Amino acid sequence: MTQTPTTHTDPQDQARAHFTVPAKHPMVTVLGSGDALLRVIEKAFPAADIHVRGNEISAVGAAREVALIQRLFDQMMLVLRTGQPMTEDAVERSIAMLRADENGSGAEETPAEVLTQNILSSRGRTIRPKTLNQKRYVDAIDKHTIVFGIGPAGTGKTYLAMAKAVQALQSKQVNRIILTRPAVEAGERLGFLPGTLYEKIDPYLRPLYDALHDMLDPDSIPRLMAAGTIEVAPLAYMRGRAQPVFTNVLTPDGWRPIGDLQVGDLVMGSNGEPTPVLGVYPQGQKDIYRVTAQDGSWTLCCGEHLWTVRTASDKRRDKPWRVLETQEMIGNLRAAHARRYELPMLTSPVEFPEREIPMDPYALGLLLGDGCLTGSTTPSFATEDVELAHALDAALPGVAVRHKSGPDYVLNRIKSPGDVVTMENPVTRVLRETDLFGSRSHSKFVPDDYLYNTAEVRLAVLQGLLDSDGGPVTQDDRTCRIQYSTASIVLRDDVIALVQSLGGTAYTRRRPAEGHARSTALAAHRHDTHVVDIRLPEGIAPFRLQRKLDKYHAAGGGGRPMRFVDSIEPAGREETVCIQVAAEDSLYVTQDYLLTHNTLNDAFIILDEAQNTSAEQMKMFLTRLGFDSKIVITGDITQVDLPGGTKSGLREVQRILDGVEDIHFSRLTSHDVVRHKLVGRIVDAYEKHDSRDGK
Repeated sequence: MTQTPTTHTDPQDQARAHFTVPAKHPMVTVLGSGDALLRVIEKAFPAADIHVRGNEISAVGAAREVALIQRLFDQMMLVLRTGQPMTEDAVERSIAMLRADENGSGAEETPAEVLTQNILSSRGRTIRPKTLNQKRYVDAIDKHTIVFGIGPAGTGKTYLAMAKAVQALQSKQVNRIILTRPAVEAGERLGFLPGTLYEKIDPYLRPLYDALHDMLDPDSIPRLMAAGTIEVAPLAYMRGRAQPVFTNVLTPDGWRPIGDLQVGDLVMGSNGEPTPVLGVYPQGQKDIYRVTAQDGSWTLCCGEHLWTVRTASDKRRDKPWRVLETQEMIGNLRAAHARRYELPMLTSPVEFPEREIPMDPYALGLLLGDGCLTGSTTPSFATEDVELAHALDAALPGVAVRHKSGPDYVLNRIKSPGDVVTMENPVTRVLRETDLFGSRSHSKFVPDDYLYNTAEVRLAVLQGLLDSDGGPVTQDDRTCRIQYSTASIVLRDDVIALVQSLGGTAYTRRRPAEGHARSTALAAHRHDTHVVDIRLPEGIAPFRLQRKLDKYHAAGGGGRPMRFVDSIEPAGREETVCIQVAAEDSLYVTQDYLLTHNTLNDAFIILDEAQNTSAEQMKMFLTRLGFDSKIVITGDITQVDLPGGTKSGLREVQRILDGVEDIHFSRLTSHDVVRHKLVGRIVDAYEKHDSRDGK
């Protein structure tokens, strides 16, 4: 458009402007059908005379008004050049923005920039902001990790946030969308309402479903929800990613019940290093499932608990690990008779703090394997490998490993001049200190000071055990596995723990004593044998004994330890709790060295109707933020439906988080209402009424 405003001013300070609409733009696009847009402009500028002749438009009136009309037509033409039509609503909002700018709002954005910012195009329609505050809200979502959209109903807070979420999902910025609301109308006691869970929650969540249907192919929504890509749930259910309070979690000091943990406590992460607990959230009683891996490891959790997994297809296509809920995997654990979901392993051995130990760890492993520790005789050791006898001798200061006969060696104290006859054997002394004195083959164990020590100490104990009572097992066309056997159930479990703490896997089976040919004299003393098949990560040598190590390497090593979900079974109902940890991948080590987590990574999370959250619920929700995730929280602080005396988490959070980096508060007003015009007037009327009551 070209415009030629007159240069003279009449005595009444009147100004004149002249506009020419390019021929490529039909006048109906500028003036509207039946001149509807022109009437909106004339109503907004009643003191100005606007005339149209052909493609010529002129305006006469006060200089300020004519200048605004000139700017308005300039902005309208900029919008029309993009191919986007002008509507009556768009013209009204453009006028409001120009008047606000004239009054010193300091807005950098022009009406054309606001009206042409497309967020999402779907099903023949384009979703875009319609007001300046809406554009700033959308821009804030792009720039900040957590954004609060606060304003009255009808301002597009949730709708625009959902459009940004769908945009992020389609552009692969996130892997899933989570939409949630606090179900306060039901007091979050949905169990007292008739019908199934989804029948109970669907009516309250219906607005979120309706918005999804505006933005996505309706046929794709059930598929995306079934795959866990989109989750719609009440806040009470979304938060419940929990484990029973008695479930063990690994800490630098060993195992502790998850229910005993507090904020600031340390737990072990997937990299084997400690990571602090950022949040602890009791979840009440929940239905519990036992999740078991193919190696026999298992833990307990609720149906909403999160697991990092990948499928063979994910691995083949080099896709990232996905996060699924327990209930999403139920009934879908097999793919062509193979286990579908692989679980992550420790990326490095667990690093417990160093502890003082009374005996060399490799020597302890040898003695636990083939040593006689009963205390009825001088400690002894049995082996056909002289190399092991020499290694034991070198590792035990003050002790001489003397060959007795055949495979038998005796561990004698080395006497020094002046020693009294009653001085205790150093090995016997250590056995007493570690409570191993008097133990037999079926009652041996690894003392805690060795079991929860540095990776070097744990590996040395394991090497001693495997050099004495284990060995490599080669198979045609397969990698070499390691096999260990013991009559002690406790020692079996300790060996499994040593292997798992180093990032390996261990399978166990029992070989019954009954039926084995043994002498009658020993029949009463026979015990079942526990066989453990072991795989350790590459770079971890299971043996020091050269002949075993050579055989292991000649067979190509032990391959990659792997874990898959084997079964998920109901396990009753228990009191539960969930935790959040600071680790980058949000993983922590739970029972049997399984890796799991409760935090939402790579997700776009929207909390709607947030004025109806309590302060504790708001804190719980915000601290569930994972890495590469984004949170948008929307609400209207004038519409709080919480029980009397309960403070709104949305009101409280403004005072708590205002000024925190990467958190933004966007405030919308009645001028941003995009529903019926009457809605904005109603909002204004109530605000005036409330302000009078406040006085």
